[in-house]
Amino acid sequence: MFDFLFFFNSTMIGIGLAMDAFSVSLANGLNDPCMRRRKMLLTAAVFGLFQGAMPLIGWFLVHSLAEQFSFFEQFIPWIALALLSFIGGKMLVEGIKESKECQTSACPVCTPKAISIAALLVQGVATSIDALSVGFTISEYGVLEAVVAALIIAAVTFVICLGGVAIGKKFGTALACKSAIFGGAVLIFVGIEIFVTSLF
Repeated sequence: MFDFLFFFNSTMIGIGLAMDAFSVSLANGLNDPCMRRRKMLLTAAVFGLFQGAMPLIGWFLVHSLAEQFSFFEQFIPWIALALLSFIGGKMLVEGIKESKECQTSACPVCTPKAISIAALLVQGVATSIDALSVGFTISEYGVLEAVVAALIIAAVTFVICLGGVAIGKKFGTALACKSAIFGGAVLIFVGIEIFVTSLF
């Protein structure tokens, strides 16, 4: 049941699913270069939680509401695009406003601009909603196998996103006033990438 191939496949799925969350974590680090360690851990944990939970929810839907889930699946890319474009656009506008202010006054590196918990949860949903489809991939798993696979995916995502935030923070400090602009642009790009990828 739990052989090497199971753990290898679960880890690979986790890495694949974590790429969008990694990009958004990077954007969050860019936007908040003074993010505290507790917030970094919380950010990574939120993405890990959603990336682990969505395949499990998908697995449940496949085993209970397969026909309805197939209908809903076509709207997933649109939802991800809308959510990430909204948050990214908001971040972009705020970044441009800050950038203009920086041109006329001293620009402190550590201006408080931390992302809210609500926005973080929306990001978690937006970057993980396509992982519902993984429920089809693991549909042959039993309950215990599905749960273990979800935990592996969550753990892999946590580690990758923690690295993403750390990298974003480093570059965000260097970019100072431009960091929110880059962060917002990354979010919008990820939303478009999820949408375009789903079409092909």
